[in-house]
Amino acid sequence: MNNIYLVGFMGSGKSAIGRVLSRMTYRRFMDTDAMIVEREGMEIPQIFEQKGEAYFRQVETDVMKSLVQEKNRVVSCGGGVAMRPENVALMREGGHVVLLQATPQTILKRVAHDENRPLLKGRKNIEGITELMNTRMPAYQKAAEYIVQTDGRSMEDIAGEIKGLFY
Repeated sequence: MNNIYLVGFMGSGKSAIGRVLSRMTYRRFMDTDAMIVEREGMEIPQIFEQKGEAYFRQVETDVMKSLVQEKNRVVSCGGGVAMRPENVALMREGGHVVLLQATPQTILKRVAHDENRPLLKGRKNIEGITELMNTRMPAYQKAAEYIVQTDGRSMEDIAGEIKGLFY
């Protein structure tokens, strides 16, 4: 059975909704960011500080390559995964790509106290989130087969909508 890859901006709900969806669909849940932290033995902000974003992005692609071998998974992808065409090709090879969308206001509420977001350093505000979101949105939309809005909805409702796309 094909994987379901959840993509979208940080704080859009990929990990939380992915866990609920995995239970609903009896699929194993995998989180690319958690896989990178485990593989590298350090948190994402430390990887960015010590090794740089380019290194992080390559590790991210290596993780995506390893996931193509997996089947019947719900995969929460880091916010930058869909920015690389190579990663999009890997996701499509291994399954279906669902974009989770939320407004900048919702994102800010969700990430306000999260210090593991190195790309939001110094721009954890509506303007900064909107700017970064706008640069990423074309790649997200190009990667996605399906788009699901997450604002003001329960995780169960969103996961149920995604499940309905495939069952």
